[in-house]
Amino acid sequence: MGLLSGKTALITGASKGIGRAIAIRYAQEGANVAFTYLSSVEKGQALEDELAAFGVKARGYRSDASDFKAAEELVNAVVADFGALDILINNAGITRDNLLMRMTEEAWDEVIGVNLKSCFNTVKAATRTMMKAKAGSIINITSVVGIKGNAGQANYSASKSGIIGFTKSVALELGSRNIRCNAVAPGFIETEMTAVLDEKTVQGWRDAIPMKRGGQPEEVANACVFLGSDMSSYISGQVLQVDGAMLT
Repeated sequence: MGLLSGKTALITGASKGIGRAIAIRYAQEGANVAFTYLSSVEKGQALEDELAAFGVKARGYRSDASDFKAAEELVNAVVADFGALDILINNAGITRDNLLMRMTEEAWDEVIGVNLKSCFNTVKAATRTMMKAKAGSIINITSVVGIKGNAGQANYSASKSGIIGFTKSVALELGSRNIRCNAVAPGFIETEMTAVLDEKTVQGWRDAIPMKRGGQPEEVANACVFLGSDMSSYISGQVLQVDGAMLT
């Protein structure tokens, strides 16, 4: 029996990278998986088939989590289709990097909307269902950049730092209903995005990490399996760094 057998999870932004790895690990552990995608339609449809091959129920939804009404409709659809919602993972995120003096208002608003407001939207939408069940695990994907900041990423850092404050507040508010809320803070994770970068630059980043390598999406996914499972039943309001001691 898998660690997540019998549970239904909703993962936002799961068509590629960390989100995709989380969806696959959850299916491997027996969870029924609902996930969202926005622009990567073909990848989303392919992932649905890949997850179903593990013998679980899987369905992708084309949805924009930064849209309040769309997030509410999404959660209602998942509960109607799956009959439950036990785990919510807010993974959807974007970057619009630039130095503050060159950053546009649009770049600020877009990153805050997709990265931070989407967490508010989906958690608020899922709260009623989880409160009724008197159980639930909410996992918000933040970043080490949300803890330490980073030049050229004021918008991204602010959004990820906001997620941490939001996570802790939700944990305090919903703890009495047996709903847990935690955050996972990845460090340098090697995905499709980093694969196109200059190898010398990437190796420099690896060398600066105490473990001397970048992380893999599956390693972030494993942390999410732990936080979604009953193994972490008394853990809430915490930030789990998956960064190879990069920020220690």
